Parts: sequence; C-alpha cells; structure tokens
Amino acid sequence: MDATKKEERRVVLVTGGAGLIGSRVIHDLASSFQVIGLDIDPPSSDRADVDWRQCDLTDDDNVSDTLQAIRDRWGSQLASVVHLAAYYDFSGEPSPLYEKLTVEGTRSLLRHLQSFDVEQFLFSSTLLVMKSSESGLPLSSQSPLEAEWDYPQSKLKTEEVIEHERGRIPALILRLAGAYDEQGHSPPITQQISRIYEKQLESYFFPGDKDHGQSFIHLDDTVTAIRCAIERRAELPPLERLLIGEEEVLSYADLQDRIGELLHGQQWPAIRIPKMVAKAGAWVKDQWASGDNAPFIKPWMIDLADQNYPINISRAESLLGWKPRHTLRETLPQMVELLQRDPQKFYEINHLPVEHLHSR
Repeated sequence: MDATKKEERRVVLVTGGAGLIGSRVIHDLASSFQVIGLDIDPPSSDRADVDWRQCDLTDDDNVSDTLQAIRDRWGSQLASVVHLAAYYDFSGEPSPLYEKLTVEGTRSLLRHLQSFDVEQFLFSSTLLVMKSSESGLPLSSQSPLEAEWDYPQSKLKTEEVIEHERGRIPALILRLAGAYDEQGHSPPITQQISRIYEKQLESYFFPGDKDHGQSFIHLDDTVTAIRCAIERRAELPPLERLLIGEEEVLSYADLQDRIGELLHGQQWPAIRIPKMVAKAGAWVKDQWASGDNAPFIKPWMIDLADQNYPINISRAESLLGWKPRHTLRETLPQMVELLQRDPQKFYEINHLPVEHLHSR
C-alpha cells in the first residue's frame, strides 16, 4: 500500500495502547486502519501504520496538547476512539488513580474530543459492575447493577460520565468479562492453577458457593468484538451497553476438578468453609507476608466468593455479528501444558512467586 492510500485510511485512536488488550487491538486494527496509540509509556516502534503518542490522561493540558497534535497530523475525523486506559489493582488497595485516571481522565478525553468528528467512542467497562445473579439466571445489560469494590465502582462511575459528557458522539460501552489466553493472563485463573499445582493446603478450601462461577473471555475474542463494533459503528444505537463474554460458565468446583485432572490426574475437592474462618486465615497470611510474597487472596475478597456471573450475549451477537470462538474449558489444557513444560515461564508471565517453585 503506497503512502497516499495509507493517508486515506480511516483513523482509529486507542488509549491504553501498550496494555494487554490495547496492544492486541492495535496489532489487529493496523492492517485496516491508521491507528494512533496513546499510552503514558508508549513502546518504541517504527511501524508506519501505528502513530504512537505519549499521553497522561490525568493531565488535562497534556490531553489537550496531544489531541491538538493528532488533529494537526491526521485531521479532525476519527472513525473510533477505543478507550481502554484505566487504573486496575487486584490487591483491592484504594488508590486516587481510580478517580484521577479512570473517571476524570475519561471526562477530560471526552471534553477535548468535542471539537473532533468522532463516529464512535468505545469504552471497555467490566462485567463486575453487574449485580451477581443469585437466581443463577443469565445476566443481560439491563440487569441490576452493583459494583462492589473500587475497580468496578470506577468503571460504573465512568459509564455515567460518558453518558453525560459524550455530547453528540455515539458511545458503545462493552462490559467485558475477565480476559485470558493460552498463557494465562487472568489472575483468578492462574492463581487457582498455581495453588493446585503447588498442592497448597488452601487449594482444598473455598468460602463461597462452589457451584457459582463467572464468565470469562479469550483475548482474541475480545479483540474481535472490538473490531466488529468498529466495523458496525454506523449501525449501532447512539448509546449502547453490551455484555461481552462466554455463555458457558465453569463453576468454581468445575474449574477445581478440571485443573486437578490436568495437573495431577484426579479431581480436586473444594471444601466449603465459613467466611469468618477464611477471612481470619487470609488476614494472618497477609500480616506475615512481605514484598513479592504477599498473598493473592485478601480478606475483602472473601465476601465476594459467592458472586455468580452467567450472561446472555444475544444482543451482542445481534448488534455486532459476533460470538466467542474460544472457551475456557478448551483453553485450560494449553495453559496447564505451558506450566508443565516451563513452570518458570508460566510463573513469570502471570506474575506468580517464582520462589514457590523451588519449594515444591
């Protein structure tokens, strides 16, 4: 493709472009669009089809200057703004960045985009803004909301910001299930795998309903959903919320047994224990831990052990012409195969304590 044709390609702006999802989205879109990647720490790249820009969304002046530079280079027409940048910390520790980056960073971005011709603003929210399904019936985007900790609360607040600040910009909010791939890249899944692999005592105990579970989504299917949303942007309602995930949900017990069979050739029991006992144990481990040895399970997580997130994705299938091609059940063997073939690589990729491997 010559330089003139490259200039004619529609422009897509991706925030958080260097992240787990963002890097894959940019790689996928670059063959069809002129992609602009924003990140506070952009990678070095000499690709002509990706224009990387350093941008700190917590700095309103920096956002303004960055968008002005984009206008000067690429004009004011943007086919889509894929907004992935957000703060996230699985430790559950409070942070001002939930407000400064996720919420107010989005407000700043939207306000400075008002002078552009933006055909779509696509925001990656989370399935965790939804109220857990106590009945076991699948959730839809119209189901009740109940964000229970800082991360989903910041996403839900940002959804409200988008509704009030988008002006005439059409907005699509994708409430994404937890992402994973063949290497893991999902803390809840890889932590459960590591506990069973190491035969930790706590791998046998669970403080919630072991028949409950949550939807997940393969990273490739996440990227495909975003691409489909961009391609169908002209056909979508001016403001839409969609659930993106797999309809097949493995319960905690199912996941336990499957991982146990793959690793040790036998099912792995999950014995239910009282929440107060689990909280006390988690608190003690957390107090004794230091540095990188801090346990994954925190006392505040115990109250969320009963959460149940089966979903109905029929609206996403209808509006986007999309459905998942992968399942967690089919991908688990590949995760475990990597762990068995190269334990250190698996632990490093998934930020697990490598020193635990030496004590097995």
